[in-house]
Amino acid sequence: MSPYAWQADFDTTVVVPTLGLAYLFLAGRYAATRREVTLFSAGLVLVALAFWSPLHHLGLHYLLTAHLLQNVILAEWAPLLVAASIPAAAAAATSRFRVFRFATAPAFALPTWLLGYYAWHVPAIYDAALRNPPLIHAEHAWYFLSGVLMWWPVVQSRPRDLASIGRAGYAFAAFVLGAPLGLLLALIPHPIYAFYVAVPTRVWGLSPLTDQQIAGVTMASEQALVLACVCGFWFRRFLHEEGAT
Repeated sequence: MSPYAWQADFDTTVVVPTLGLAYLFLAGRYAATRREVTLFSAGLVLVALAFWSPLHHLGLHYLLTAHLLQNVILAEWAPLLVAASIPAAAAAATSRFRVFRFATAPAFALPTWLLGYYAWHVPAIYDAALRNPPLIHAEHAWYFLSGVLMWWPVVQSRPRDLASIGRAGYAFAAFVLGAPLGLLLALIPHPIYAFYVAVPTRVWGLSPLTDQQIAGVTMASEQALVLACVCGFWFRRFLHEEGAT
């Protein structure tokens, strides 16, 4: 099979339609705005592309860079859009549940997201997931769900309405604590994932070490860009609020 194959994966054939149907119900019950529907649709398209496009096949069989880009989509980009797409009335309704209030608390949501990022990149766990389909599905689910929890305090005002400066500081903390993983992958002088060392074909002529370095730089750069933009947005709002008082 070509490294650039488009494959129908479990996540696209089951998870993506299920998420879409669930949001249709949510949007109808809580009167989602056009903006919210657009945000969710964009997030769902990203999830579909992460699993249906050649990125999925490249990541599972050939390139660490492709797999890390897929992980970034699932853990950061798509969850941000999905969390922002939830209608305020739906957020208020779910806030009645103690478990949800606990799960979306910054002191729980951010460490949970970071724990998943670091734990799943431990070489033994990473290689095992690539060789074990149920484990790779668990990894992807963790990324997405923890990503939604991580972004929730930044884009939603229920169950707690953080001040703008608090949201900016939260995004900055996410960058400071998350970025070292990508930098570490870029700086380690030898490949650490046996799975990608043993791939049968070297795509684009990249050695395992070069692939790992590109993957690490890409991951760290992406986090710097996204989280810096989010931090900057809320910090600018904070300055505006201070100037208006």
